[in-house]
Amino acid sequence: MGTPSIKKNFILNAILTISSIIFPIISYPYAARILGPDGTGRVDFAVSVVGYFALFSQLGIPSYGIRACAKIRDNKRELSKTVWELMTINLIMTVIAYIVFVPVLFLVPRISSEKTLFVIVSSTLLLNAIGIDYLYRGLEQYTYITIRSIIFKIISFASIFVLIKSDSDYAIYGGITIFAASASNIMNFIHARKLIMFKGVGKLDLKRHLKPVMMFFAMSCATTIYLNLDTSMLGFMTTETDVGYYGAAVKIKKIMVSLVTSLGAVLLPRASYYVEQGKMNEFRRITEKALKFVFVISAPLMVFFMIYSTEGILFLSGQEYMPAIPAMIVIMPTLLLIGVTNILGIQVLVPLGKEKYVLYSEIAGAVVDIVLNALFIPSLKATGTALGTLVAEFAVLVVQCYLLRRIKSDNPIVDSFKHIKYWKIIIGIVVAVPFSIWVKLLHIDLGIGSKPSTVIMINNFVMIAIEGVCFFAVYGVMMLLMKDEMMIEIVNTFISKLRRKKI
Repeated sequence: MGTPSIKKNFILNAILTISSIIFPIISYPYAARILGPDGTGRVDFAVSVVGYFALFSQLGIPSYGIRACAKIRDNKRELSKTVWELMTINLIMTVIAYIVFVPVLFLVPRISSEKTLFVIVSSTLLLNAIGIDYLYRGLEQYTYITIRSIIFKIISFASIFVLIKSDSDYAIYGGITIFAASASNIMNFIHARKLIMFKGVGKLDLKRHLKPVMMFFAMSCATTIYLNLDTSMLGFMTTETDVGYYGAAVKIKKIMVSLVTSLGAVLLPRASYYVEQGKMNEFRRITEKALKFVFVISAPLMVFFMIYSTEGILFLSGQEYMPAIPAMIVIMPTLLLIGVTNILGIQVLVPLGKEKYVLYSEIAGAVVDIVLNALFIPSLKATGTALGTLVAEFAVLVVQCYLLRRIKSDNPIVDSFKHIKYWKIIIGIVVAVPFSIWVKLLHIDLGIGSKPSTVIMINNFVMIAIEGVCFFAVYGVMMLLMKDEMMIEIVNTFISKLRRKKI
């Protein structure tokens, strides 16, 4: 199979990421206002709990599968055999997960009171088992991934406005959420005939995958604990309304994280391929580029949404969610932390065969998250959860940096951090803030509290759009004036694509 262009893959993944940003920005404000904090909180809690069963059913296959498929993508027979082996393991574990899930559904009061919602959300277990998304990412099939995902997002987008009419429709909203995220997996299975053999792959050898899969499973366990445990602990220790506040606080962060980590997602299979082929210079080059991208993009996004958190919450969720503002401010620095640890862990340590280092860092994050959540949630609720998550993400970064220093030979990261022009990013942000803050001051003078909710939503959308244009335009111009290499490359790539479309 040919080797796709990294730039093409990144642009396609950027389109996919932008669609993941646009659709929630349009649909979530409607759903949040119809369902209220209690309704969205119920759905977030169900998704969080079922996430643990999904973790068990998938083991570490989603991450391990990308690397496994990338390494043998030029051998169709071996690739086909590997996919069938991984899917068989996945299906076996899914059956076991359902066997455990059913008693929990009836015996745990907090869950049994929402049987319909939990049954709907649990459909993600089966859909993930047949999805084999790792095959498409391992082969860098981003054209297919992008088209497929956008189609299902459009269907889900329309369904929200057609089917969600009252606060009692939260179960329907849960179903639409799962449909948007996992229904395209059915298409994956059907389309896989074009990429792998369905017959003649030989005898399956499941045992050869068990050791690496379990390592990735341990990594996934630690990651899921410190990513999902916040919502789960908040749900069990407080109310669905508090979960709704926290969900609103992290909504923008999750959308922005998908943008920041988009390049890392594209580079993972390529990094694994380079390491397998011994092309360490190429490996270093894409690693350094990924780190520069994360800092140049995530730092201004982090600062912007901390300053304009009020406008973000009012637009995206409405006045009912105003208590979510402190949590949003606290959680936004994780945008930068997650971007960096995603590159260090998934793109550097995993291709180098140092999965155990990633596991150690994620265990540290999970332990910190559990302890701090237990301490902060009773008094600070959603804000306490955000604080615990922030410190946990910082712990992950500290441990990864420490362990990277232990790789004495051929370390591709040591010089990469030195080549990032931090001072340019700081100057760009400092100059951009005053050029946008005047809009916030104007916004305060408008007296939004006396206006109807629809007018408030439109008003805040207009305001945050103007603030964003002013802030990021000035930031981008400053970075170009200071001749930042990454910003120049981003702009040149964008311009070249526009010229091609015109031709």
